Amino acid sequence: MTMAGRRSADCVVPWPTGETDSDRLLVLLGKGTIELAGLMPWSSNYTFLGSVADASGAGHPVIYKPTRGARPLWDFPAATLAKREVAAYVVCRALGWNLVPPTVLRGGPHGRGSVQLYVDVDPDAHFFSFRDDPQYLHALQALALFDLIANNADRKGGHCLSTGDGCIVAIDHGLCFHEEPKLRTVIWDFSTEPIPDDLLADARRFAQELSNPESATLEQLKRLLSGAELSALRHRLDVVIEAGHYPAPPEDRRPYPWPLV
Repeated sequence: MTMAGRRSADCVVPWPTGETDSDRLLVLLGKGTIELAGLMPWSSNYTFLGSVADASGAGHPVIYKPTRGARPLWDFPAATLAKREVAAYVVCRALGWNLVPPTVLRGGPHGRGSVQLYVDVDPDAHFFSFRDDPQYLHALQALALFDLIANNADRKGGHCLSTGDGCIVAIDHGLCFHEEPKLRTVIWDFSTEPIPDDLLADARRFAQELSNPESATLEQLKRLLSGAELSALRHRLDVVIEAGHYPAPPEDRRPYPWPLV
């Protein structure tokens, strides 16, 4: 990929991105009344489609993933998956990249879990169907860098969706932020290439935010990640910023998820 693409922050995503409107949406997601429509098909964990509404009845469709419906993995305890989903949104928002839909941690009909704004996309449009489209270039560069920072162990092609016009929606982040290197992704297209200057500047700003003990983002992440995971996040940021380029796939462990889509 060599042609210039749109900046990810310029995409018109189907949720508010201004600070005030974003905060209002998060309050609704966190405190509104949840009504479930049913289970989502083909999910490895219990994943419900529903809606969250305020007292007036105005609301939004959501995806609800209760903790007790999560399948535990040897390296990712089930009780932590919902927190990791929320941490992915917190980090993406702090970076200024409109990739991960607004997500909160809250109680629901089946107990505590993550609630994420549902985005209606074409399920047949995924990473492998638009990876060579130049208008997606910058958004994919941002997502590849986000996965590196978040240590995403499961970036399948079907977890990278499109709202059209070069804009990407990234979902399913329960397997992120492990303290050990776990990066498994289908997006190795930029291996060894320089990270775009604007994305690197965003990473530097985020690193500075995490170094501020009074940072609201830092306080949020402390409630979602362990101390070791937060330290590893800082370390990955430092490594990325110092290197200034995307890594090559590791040779000492599996670099791709399965299945790929």
